[in-house]
Amino acid sequence: MDSGGSTVLNWVFLSGMHRLRKQFEVFRLCGHLPWHQRVLRFISGVLDAYHLHLSESLVTNVLAVAVGLLTGYGAVLFRWLIFSFTSFWSETGVPQVQSWVPALGRFAFLPVPVIGMVIVVFIVERFAREARGHGVPEVMEAVALKGGRIRGRVAVIKSLASSLCIGFGGSVGREGPIVQIGSAIGSATAGLLRMSSERRKWLVACGAGAGIAATFNAPLAGVIFAMEVILHGSSLRSFASIVLATVSGSIVGRMYFGRVPAFDVPAYSWESNLEIIFYLLLGVAAAGVGILYTRLVYAFEDYFQRFRSPVLIKAAIGGLLIGVIASIWPQVRGVGYEAITTAVNSEFFWGTMVVLMLAKIVATSLTLGSGGSGGIFAPALFIGAMLGGSLGTGFEALAPELTAGSGAYAMVGMAAVFSAAARAPFTAIIILFELTSNYNIILPLMLSVVIATVIANHFMPESIYTMKLIRRGVRLNWGASADILENMKVRDVMHMDVDMVREDTPRSELYNRFMLTHHNGFPVVDGKGRLTGIVTLNDYHNAAKLPPFAPVDRFCSHNVLTAHPDDDLSTALKRMRIRDIGRLPVVSEQDEGILVGIITRTDILQAYEMALKRLSTDDVPMDMAEQG
Repeated sequence: MDSGGSTVLNWVFLSGMHRLRKQFEVFRLCGHLPWHQRVLRFISGVLDAYHLHLSESLVTNVLAVAVGLLTGYGAVLFRWLIFSFTSFWSETGVPQVQSWVPALGRFAFLPVPVIGMVIVVFIVERFAREARGHGVPEVMEAVALKGGRIRGRVAVIKSLASSLCIGFGGSVGREGPIVQIGSAIGSATAGLLRMSSERRKWLVACGAGAGIAATFNAPLAGVIFAMEVILHGSSLRSFASIVLATVSGSIVGRMYFGRVPAFDVPAYSWESNLEIIFYLLLGVAAAGVGILYTRLVYAFEDYFQRFRSPVLIKAAIGGLLIGVIASIWPQVRGVGYEAITTAVNSEFFWGTMVVLMLAKIVATSLTLGSGGSGGIFAPALFIGAMLGGSLGTGFEALAPELTAGSGAYAMVGMAAVFSAAARAPFTAIIILFELTSNYNIILPLMLSVVIATVIANHFMPESIYTMKLIRRGVRLNWGASADILENMKVRDVMHMDVDMVREDTPRSELYNRFMLTHHNGFPVVDGKGRLTGIVTLNDYHNAAKLPPFAPVDRFCSHNVLTAHPDDDLSTALKRMRIRDIGRLPVVSEQDEGILVGIITRTDILQAYEMALKRLSTDDVPMDMAEQG
């Protein structure tokens, strides 16, 4: 190369190094900022100096891969913790007790869940109450109402609490915790980089999908779960990011757990077209069992809440009852994958499967009701496998020439019961298809799952996930206006300093009140201050023929629509629309005559606008060149 070319290259190199050196100087001068903000400013400055501008979509997709990898390693760590805690009592604790008191036999396991539940409840109550229960509802609420914000500590506390709960014999699954762990990782990543609420939600869904993919070695099921349950199908634009995250999580899972599916399932064959009748009956039965499972989980939660004792005492009682059940039927301990594999391979007696199904429902309800931490996904699969296996055995005995083995019904039952409880038919169908890798199962699988979902939805509109939120007063309709209005209360918006008029106020004086206050209406009260009606400016004009001294009581409306402080704003707005009015008196729930405030249509609209602004306060453009 001639000297001229070398000179140009040297100039380009030196110019580039000079720009880079300037950015290091900026990095040093920002020493007062947190380290992650300093790194962001450095990266942004470098990109800007070299005129490199990254689109928000590109950055999101790169981060989706990072979230998937981190969630995959989180799943590995979580499963290692479960294995470690399980080994602790199974290899040291219980054998030691059995050697001390040989007469205890299998009941030497009794204190194990008690110890585990007490530790779990202490950790959760002390550090992160969001880690209690099965976790997915909290993620759904964060995505729908909080812009995807989940505290970073949840990932750590959920990992520890759920692994302790499962490892010490609690009858819960590991999928829900991994979903919450992955979602917390996604939320923390978005928060660190000051991403918009929409992108934060995407990364939360990425973490959830990656968790499912890493757990089951089922990346497609992870994508569908994230779209169907977490985002509720509301954003197809996030599809690419979720796919990248689930693939990344699956790769990590396969590195440590191998390429085999979560369950060892037999080959499936379609014996006769008439067999479809049996799968239809299985779908009906799965709907009933899914409803029973959901209702018992929350019935036990209600019972323990009404039980007036310290939370640690409740946890000990729950652990003791779990220990009794698990000592008699050890298959219900933990996630129960071994028992599921036994059922799908047709190795259980039908009566045993019926008993195990009922025992698992009660044990899981006890675990969650008394304060445990873990998922409902694996227990639903366990319950479905036992239901399908027991029914399949009966169908096989009834018409052996028309049916496949009971294991086929156990596999379909897993998906049907889960979908009946969680209302996630796409996830249920895809996950069973990925587990079996057999297209022949699709037809009966789709039929049973859809029948179970439709029937369960008819008799119990809320899923096992959304019911937890409904019981807290949180209703998710997956629409911005519905979400915001239905989760804000009248008491948060109403005016407690109410301008009112007495029944005997003359019409002439009422006009002066309208002019002075610029209100369009007043509540009307009697001499004791009790609400008796409401008078509006229209009522005043309609009473123009009355004499000036006519009392308000003669022309006000006595048929008053009111609101209560605990009503949501959506309910209040609907009540206003009934008569096309602009205000509602707010009265005490204990006594409808006691006026405690007033709320107007303008108040509701202003509250709605402010809530929208709060949700978008962190909507900072993610063009990396603008981060500095």
